Amino acid sequence: MIVDRQGRRFRNLRVSLTAACNYACTYCVPNGKRLVASQDELSAEALARGVAYLIEAAGIERLRITGGEPLVSPRLEPFLREIGRFDLDDISLTTNGQLLERRLALLLGAGIRRLNVSLDTLDSDAFRRIARGGDLATVLAGLEAARDAGLKVKVNMVPLRGQNLDQVLPLLDYCLERGFELRFIELMRMGHLARDANAFNQQFVGLNDLLALIAERYQYVQTDAPVDATAMRYSIPGLGHFGVIANESVPFCRTCSRLRLSSTGWLHGCLSSSNRHFIGDLLDKPHHQALPALQRLLVRALADKQDLAFAGGVTVMKIIGG
Repeated sequence: MIVDRQGRRFRNLRVSLTAACNYACTYCVPNGKRLVASQDELSAEALARGVAYLIEAAGIERLRITGGEPLVSPRLEPFLREIGRFDLDDISLTTNGQLLERRLALLLGAGIRRLNVSLDTLDSDAFRRIARGGDLATVLAGLEAARDAGLKVKVNMVPLRGQNLDQVLPLLDYCLERGFELRFIELMRMGHLARDANAFNQQFVGLNDLLALIAERYQYVQTDAPVDATAMRYSIPGLGHFGVIANESVPFCRTCSRLRLSSTGWLHGCLSSSNRHFIGDLLDKPHHQALPALQRLLVRALADKQDLAFAGGVTVMKIIGG
């Protein structure tokens, strides 16, 4: 097991099946162009082999499948088939929900029981402005289908000043009524926003402003969360819960246990570091050669983590998932 001087280790792995996405959200890409799959993306079998090696080398316990948008990837079905045999505490998936209803049977058949669905507004006009792709009604239909199928659903919202701040309470109402847990995610200094401080500052909504807005309608109390959780969790007595991933306001770097594997075979130990570590060439090596080499890379990836707080990163979020 690989542990750093702060006692952190990698427990949670996020695997990006593809960089391709059917959205081009304003906070993710600056030019409105949808990202497409790279020519050198790994096969589903190679990615699954990477997961198997990381479970053994790092002690990975939980896996989240991300993108881009994982539901657009032809690798999804074979990847789910491969990882179904791994001994993991939890396997979940993050999606924008546009193809959720269409691919729900596949997810259920593969044993997926937990979803995070990105949804920044219930206003169709604002949806088109922010996502620059997709259809709101289709996403809502997918959410209803997932609920009816018994999946545990969290909805992820990025509050943006001047774009969807008026949707904080309507979206919270919507989630509480349906038993979904809403997670507000503070805007991150990633990609183009890491280079444009003005654009970031104009849109950023911090924890205190967000909680003040929620307090206009609801009384809430903070509840306990796992030590390595990214979200601060709150209870609205008798109605449900919501969370805030307050990356800027209340940094959680000291307890971060996340590792990311891109669709092209690069390990990212920290979103705030431009460092990355290639494991694609290890996946075809014999086990006795691959594992020691991977462990050396993991030591370097763990050392990439920030000691105190996120400082921003130039990597485009869609390339390595949320």
